[in-house]
Amino acid sequence: MPQPSESDTYGTPMADVLTKGQRKKCMSAIRGKDTKPELLLRKTLWHKGFRYRLKNKLPGKPDIIFPTKRVAVFVDGCFWHGCPEHFQQPETNAAFWREKIEKNKERDRKVDTTLESDGWQVLRFWEHEVTNNLDNCIHKIISVLKETRDRDG
Repeated sequence: MPQPSESDTYGTPMADVLTKGQRKKCMSAIRGKDTKPELLLRKTLWHKGFRYRLKNKLPGKPDIIFPTKRVAVFVDGCFWHGCPEHFQQPETNAAFWREKIEKNKERDRKVDTTLESDGWQVLRFWEHEVTNNLDNCIHKIISVLKETRDRDG
């Protein structure tokens, strides 16, 4: 039997292995902050003596900021931000998810541009980079912090 085109299925529910209630529970459990990769990165930086701020009103709400150095760090989830290595397009409601992920990526670019125009240096890491190669991520952050003069000095 031929597969329907995506335009034929847009807006109609597609088969899911979970019930609506199960899917809702799974999706509501996804953390927007304090994810395992974020915590791993923060704990390692803190252990190495680097102090940072978490709460901020900057565009895009960076996961970690170093205010005196004007460095903003984001840890982007592979699914939500469309990682080129790990993102897998959902089969259910594919058009919705494609649009959602593209909007997230566009928002990320706008946030980077806004922060950079305000004098911030932006560092973005994929969650898999932090998990699989923490030392490289830490080294990159430390290098940028050492290169960047204090905003007050």
